[in-house]
Amino acid sequence: MKSLSIEGTPKTPSVLSDVNLGLIEIRGRSNPENASEFYRPLIDWVDEYVRNPLVVTTVNIELEHFNTTSSKCILSILKKLESSMDSTRDVVVNWYYDKNDADYRETGEYYEKMTELHFNFLPT
Repeated sequence: MKSLSIEGTPKTPSVLSDVNLGLIEIRGRSNPENASEFYRPLIDWVDEYVRNPLVVTTVNIELEHFNTTSSKCILSILKKLESSMDSTRDVVVNWYYDKNDADYRETGEYYEKMTELHFNFLPT
């Protein structure tokens, strides 16, 4: 399995997935015209990764804005990662948010409630 790297644009986030580190990062703005198409490579990568995940998988999400369709894709990714958890494996989500943006933090809290993943809320 190879790592995945997607360079960000003004409308799409940068994505880094490193199988050797158990790391997934999504950073920037996520407002693509077709979020499902944009996130497909990452979703496929996660599908393969969860077959043999590391003991700890770290997910760093630092988005300044994302649209509704992106939100659904991100939740889908988190749900897939949740399925890899057991008594010997864990997923930690670092949710970075603007300290002046309560709505964005609340979105992270919503994701945490929708999954059994542990979130660290980190103001920027």
